[in-house]
Amino acid sequence: MSRPTDHPGVFAPPPLAAFVAVALGLALDRLLPAYILAVLVPRPARLVIGLLSILAGCGLAIAGWKAFMRSGTPVSPYRPAIALVTTGVFAYVRNPIYAGLVLIVFGIGFASASDWTLVMTVALALALHFGVVLREERYLETTFGDAYLAYKRRVPRYGWPG
Repeated sequence: MSRPTDHPGVFAPPPLAAFVAVALGLALDRLLPAYILAVLVPRPARLVIGLLSILAGCGLAIAGWKAFMRSGTPVSPYRPAIALVTTGVFAYVRNPIYAGLVLIVFGIGFASASDWTLVMTVALALALHFGVVLREERYLETTFGDAYLAYKRRVPRYGWPG
């Protein structure tokens, strides 16, 4: 039986953090518009880049979610991890759902020419990294030990080597 504290203790549900980033970005755009993207990048290019980013983000997030479902482990960071998922998209990136959320928020900001949403994308990425990912990594190291450490050495955190 798992204890109620058998989870990483993340700062907030990641989808909620992404929603807040978009909402704050769009609100700030109405209050303090900068018009940088609108002036520098033509609308068709903004829409294509934004849409591609949103689609890539959705693809990553859905692939990660499906891999969790197949393994029988909960997607929620507030529930105990049952299995270490290392197959599918997780063979290439350790945090596809969070990377996907950041790409989605970026895409929304870019497509809508919301300069502040792009600023909030950076804030979201930092909040997810420090408030979710690092906490989950500590939890997974404790829960899965050497198996997680080997996985960490083999697969990059966000898909790029480093």
